[in-house]
Amino acid sequence: MPNEVQANDLLQAQKLISFIQSSPTSFHAIETVEKELAGYTKLSERETWRLQPGGKYYVTRNRSSIIAFTLPEGPCRAFQLIASHSDSPTFKIKENAEVVVRDKYVQLDTERYGGMIMSSWFDRPLSIAGRVIVKDETGVRTVLVNLNRDMTIIPNVAIHMNREVNNGYKYNAAVDTFPLWGGPEAKNTFKAEIAKAAGVEEKDVLGADLFLYNRVLGTVWGVNSEYLSAPRLDDLECAFASLEAFKAAKQGSHVNVCCIFDNEEVGSTTKQGAHSTFLSDTLKRIMLSLGGTEESYYAALASSFMLSADNAHAMHPNHPEYSDSQNMTFMNQGIVVKFNANQKYTTDAVSEAVFHAICEKAGVPVQHYANRSDLAGGGTLGNISGSHVSINTLDIGLAQLAMHSCYETAGVKDVDYMIRGMKTFYETEIESTQDGQYRLD
Repeated sequence: MPNEVQANDLLQAQKLISFIQSSPTSFHAIETVEKELAGYTKLSERETWRLQPGGKYYVTRNRSSIIAFTLPEGPCRAFQLIASHSDSPTFKIKENAEVVVRDKYVQLDTERYGGMIMSSWFDRPLSIAGRVIVKDETGVRTVLVNLNRDMTIIPNVAIHMNREVNNGYKYNAAVDTFPLWGGPEAKNTFKAEIAKAAGVEEKDVLGADLFLYNRVLGTVWGVNSEYLSAPRLDDLECAFASLEAFKAAKQGSHVNVCCIFDNEEVGSTTKQGAHSTFLSDTLKRIMLSLGGTEESYYAALASSFMLSADNAHAMHPNHPEYSDSQNMTFMNQGIVVKFNANQKYTTDAVSEAVFHAICEKAGVPVQHYANRSDLAGGGTLGNISGSHVSINTLDIGLAQLAMHSCYETAGVKDVDYMIRGMKTFYETEIESTQDGQYRLD
C-alpha cells in the first residue's frame, strides 16, 4: 500500500536520529553539519573570499550557525535558500554553577533557554554539553565538550508532598528545576569535570556556554513503525532534511544555499541569528566575489526564493479542539505549509503557488496549517530574516506532537517527504519574469 512505511522511510528516520544524537547543542549540531560537508571549502569571514564558479563552500559564525552554498558554472542570477535553526529549548548552566543544600546535596544553578515544556525535563537522565573557551599559548581557543553520560536528574517532588501536581502545578524555574549533581563529595567537582572533558587544566577554562540535554535516545515506534520520538526534533529535523537535500541536489543556474541559524528559540537577535547580518553579508560577498555588483546583487534577490523550515503542530489526538477546524495537520501526511494573516509566517499566495508546483513535481503531499484564530502562535525564521534580505519566502515544516518538550514526536514518512520536496526545490529554476509572475523549469 502506498501509505505504508517503506524501508527508505525507516532509513531516513534512523539517519535523523543519529544526526540528533550527535547534536546535543547548537555548537555540536554545526560540528555535525561540517563533517557532512566533507569536500566543501570552509571560508572565513575574516578573510577575502575568492570563489570559483562551480565551487562548494560553507562559512560558520559563532560555531553555532552555518551557511553552505554551491555555485553554478555561469553567472550568479539568483539564490535559492532553505533556512532552519540549530537550537532547541533547554536549561543553560549559570556561571557559578554549584548550589550546596544542607551540606548533603550539590545542585546546578540553571536558567531557562527558550520556551520549553518544563515538566518534560523531570525524572529522566540528563547530561551537559556546550563549549568552553580555554587559555593557550597565544590567547584563547574554543573547545566543544560533551560529558556524554548520565550525569544529573531533575527530581520531581513526591505526590505525597505535592498533592496539586496533577492539578495544574506552576513550576518555579528558580526553585523546581535545579538538577541534582551529586552528594557532599561532589562539591567543587563541576568545573573539574568540564575541564577534564575539554582536555585542559581547570585553571585554563576562562569561559563556558553549557547546557543540559536529554540523554534518552531517539526511537522509531508504533504498530507499523510509523512514528519517531527524539529530543530536539524542533528544529533538527528540518536542519537534517535541508542538509540531505542540499547535498543531493543537482546544481542549476542559481546559487543553492543551506542556512542553519542559532538562537531562533530566543528571538534570533544575536550576531549569529536570523535577525543578524549573517545571511545578507554572505549573499552579498558571494555576488561580489564572482564579479557582480551591488546592482546585480539586488537584481538577483528579486528572482530569489527561500523556504523557512521549522516544524509545525500536528493535531493532538486528545485535544483536537486546539487545532483550526479547516487547517489542521497530521503526522505522515506530508510537508506542512504554514499561514498567518499577521505574517508570523511569511507564506502568501505567490510563495504558496510556487511551492505547490514544486511538491507536485516531486510527488510529495502537502498540508496546510493555520492557528486557531483565538490562539496565538509562535514566529520563526522567515519574517525575521526577511527584514534583512527581502525575497519571496514560504514557511514550511513537518507535523509533530509535544513541540518544545524535551522528547518530541513526529512521523517517520515525513522525513523523506521533506528531503524529496527540498531537493526538488533546489533543482527547480525559479525565475521572476515580472512582478507576480514566475517561470519554473
